[in-house]
Amino acid sequence: MEPVTVTVEGARKALGIGTTKIYELISAGKLRTVKLGRRTLVRTDSIRALVDQLEAA
Repeated sequence: MEPVTVTVEGARKALGIGTTKIYELISAGKLRTVKLGRRTLVRTDSIRALVDQLEAA
């Protein structure tokens, strides 16, 4: 089974960008997150959607 969410660090590695940029994308609503306790997890479908959006531009 493929993961539905990844940590912020996992999203950073998957996209090859810095942590600050990840949080900017989250704040802008371009990456969707869920909270599990104190952890912020990034939805993998939103990572794919962001990459698809960048490819289309």
